[in-house]
Amino acid sequence: MAFVPNLGIAFQEIAHRHADRIALIYPATGERITYRELNQLADRIAGVLCAKGIRHGQVAAMFHDKSLAAFAAMLACLRLGIIYTNLDPDSPWERLRKILSTCQPSVIINAFQKMPFATDLDAEGFHNALHLRDMQASTVDEPLSDCHTIGGGSPAYIMFTSGPTGTPKGAVMSHANLLWFTAWARDRFAITPGDVLSNVNPIYFDNSVFDFYSAIFSGATLAPFTSAEVRDTRQLVRFINDAACTIWFSVPSLLVYLLTTRALTKQDFPTIRTIIFGGEGFPKAKLYQLYTLFNARVTLENVYGPTECTCICSAHTISSSDFDDMQSLAPLGLLAPNFEYEILAADQTDPDFGELFLRGPQVGLGYYNDTERTTKAFIQNPLHSLYADVGYRSGDLVRRDGHGWLHFKGRADFQIKHMGYRIELEEIEAAIGTLPEIKECAVIYQKLGNGLGEIIAFAAMSTPQPSEELRRKISAIVPPYMLPRHVIALDLLPKNANGKIDRVALQNLSDSSC
Repeated sequence: MAFVPNLGIAFQEIAHRHADRIALIYPATGERITYRELNQLADRIAGVLCAKGIRHGQVAAMFHDKSLAAFAAMLACLRLGIIYTNLDPDSPWERLRKILSTCQPSVIINAFQKMPFATDLDAEGFHNALHLRDMQASTVDEPLSDCHTIGGGSPAYIMFTSGPTGTPKGAVMSHANLLWFTAWARDRFAITPGDVLSNVNPIYFDNSVFDFYSAIFSGATLAPFTSAEVRDTRQLVRFINDAACTIWFSVPSLLVYLLTTRALTKQDFPTIRTIIFGGEGFPKAKLYQLYTLFNARVTLENVYGPTECTCICSAHTISSSDFDDMQSLAPLGLLAPNFEYEILAADQTDPDFGELFLRGPQVGLGYYNDTERTTKAFIQNPLHSLYADVGYRSGDLVRRDGHGWLHFKGRADFQIKHMGYRIELEEIEAAIGTLPEIKECAVIYQKLGNGLGEIIAFAAMSTPQPSEELRRKISAIVPPYMLPRHVIALDLLPKNANGKIDRVALQNLSDSSC
């Protein structure tokens, strides 16, 4: 295999080798796009970006609708060494404003009929825009720069995740990170050009990294689904069947939803050979239901990996022995061979329990334009100082068993996994605290059993108002997956001996109130 220094060259080689194979399939319309067509459009968009003066190392923020043009725009950015970041068009403007303030994009790429938040963007000074639907009628033919000048260490994308200060963190992944990742994914899941991978994950969510890169950079077919198509469970299953998808990847919540709505039967997913899930714990009873339904012909894989480490760093194949204990989550298993790790034990008498510290070529470049948080999370290996050995403090608490398998045991901070999203409870608190009637607030996560839970907010207000009215106001400043299920009004929030909000007392209060 020839040496490939960056993703632009990698895709060109794939596109030439598989020019007439199907790169994208849209089950709802029957539209099929070949690698030749995808490559040609990517080069046209790259030419337009060049004509706009966008160059290697600058940032492009994209409103991505999972269309051919939107995927081609991602590839155009990779071709030119432009750092892309995908934005959630349904996110509140205030959160998007913080993201844009952090990454300061040189261009806004829009794939929708109308630009989301057009007035707000203009008011903030983001005037340079590329509307992909208009571009497709243009005839710009700009000479492209030599993509051989883009090194493997160059940033490829920024994936924004929840941040504890109320400002989202932008995890930066390099071309080399993704080349390592796609090579591992191809090997681990035996992905070939004959595979069809589903893309049910939102494109601004890091699970979509697996969908896009594992499919497109393996010469396979990607079957994208819009959020509306994903919400209609029976239609989604029918589309998966019609597209002859072979690999599924999603958060457990979506699979649980398919099971609870009875949209999934033993006859469905006839061509699926692997169901991959990750991003949160899978309730064991529901996992057993899925296993019973499909284990005779489908392999189930539990995967784990922080956004900061290129989506996935471990995979565990589910077997019948995983159901001997119905209380604990499925193991994380062994880390991928391109990772090394340490367990930073809080108690030296128990070296097999502690915070997972990840090292290796899939560890990202840090947080974009955020030196303070980067230096806290991406640190020198604390076990030695003999040479530079920087890794990522995951904040995840794990236990290593006698087989060397890792088991997830919780978080070292207030970060949670909810509906597949990694959420900092402090970000929700910071958002609620911006409402003028709020004197103080706190947010907790109440576990309901079987790996499920709900977000609960407590607030002391200067002007009392109904909880549902407060939830309506909160919904305007946080994404739907961060919206508290309950908002409980208190005259004062309880404090501990240090004067801090007593979260244990709030947890007890939530147990009796909700």
